[in-house]
Amino acid sequence: MRYALIGCGRISPNHFEAAKNNGLNIVAISDIVEDRMQEKKENLKLSDNVEFFIDYKQLLEQTKPELVAICTESGKHAQIALDCIDAGCHVIIEKPMAMSISDADAIIAAAKGKNVVVCACHQNRFNKSIQKIREALDEGRFGKLLHGAAHIRWNRGKQYYDQAPWRGTWEQDGGALMNQCIHNIDLLRWMMGDDIVEVFAYTDNLIHPYIEAEDLGLVLIKFANDAYGLIEGTTNVYPKNLEETLYIFGQKGTVKAGGQSVNIIEEWNFADGKDDPEYIKATYHENPPNVYGFGHTPLYADVIDAIQNDRQPYVTAEDGKRAMELVLAIYKSAVEGKPVKLPLRNTSTMDFVGRFNEK
Repeated sequence: MRYALIGCGRISPNHFEAAKNNGLNIVAISDIVEDRMQEKKENLKLSDNVEFFIDYKQLLEQTKPELVAICTESGKHAQIALDCIDAGCHVIIEKPMAMSISDADAIIAAAKGKNVVVCACHQNRFNKSIQKIREALDEGRFGKLLHGAAHIRWNRGKQYYDQAPWRGTWEQDGGALMNQCIHNIDLLRWMMGDDIVEVFAYTDNLIHPYIEAEDLGLVLIKFANDAYGLIEGTTNVYPKNLEETLYIFGQKGTVKAGGQSVNIIEEWNFADGKDDPEYIKATYHENPPNVYGFGHTPLYADVIDAIQNDRQPYVTAEDGKRAMELVLAIYKSAVEGKPVKLPLRNTSTMDFVGRFNEK
């Protein structure tokens, strides 16, 4: 299968590795900085036949890839995705899939119109730990879901933002919740039932005056199934990333996933007693080298299978929209100082430009 990647930034090596692990034919790369493409080609030992393009539209026209990964700054995801879909390409879109509800809806509609597969790259759904928790959930082992909590206690300093001026801007990125926390936000919504009644939140920019968006978010969620959710997301933890955790509390079960990217099971207790908690914790345990985890390779495998068998991927464009919608609802609630009902209509990160200017 002919594969191309657009955007050779921080996450691109994980995509190239996943492409190679799945036997894809990497035919082309696009980036607005040519040296970055050459660096990736050399460091990742890509084939000499890989073509470079400054203009991704020329890539689409001249190399005609079947599958494209979009790894540019977030604010460019939607337009590039629409152009790829229009060219008949299947697409993997890095998170967040778009910066507005209308752009997400446009991607979903275009994909249906062209009958192509679009996957939102929420690779942590493929963690061994998360897959095991989802299995228990699907089997009904939790009983009635009571509440869940996602904690993302990380650190991002000025050096990180200086590396790429689009980071932390409303137009191209959003803040800690939209960038660093959205994977765990996706997991919480997915585990707790997807359908949300309302969200109430506080956000703030406490120690990052050089970015436009938030470095802290504290959130309460009411789900349609009468369960509740909590989100604590921050990039203010001293002196480095502390943890990313996901808790699921049910009437008959309690689970905690932790580690760098919710890749280990730290608590596993169910009333049915059908398995040994210590065995589960030892078996469903991964130690990735960074917060990106090991999920890209199985995500790619699923997308390839979805293309070959004309089915939806495990992580759909609709899933990507739901994660992004929840973050936008958090932003909206924090600005308005009141609960926000879902679903959202016509909301964008650009609605919050100037949010922290007074600070």
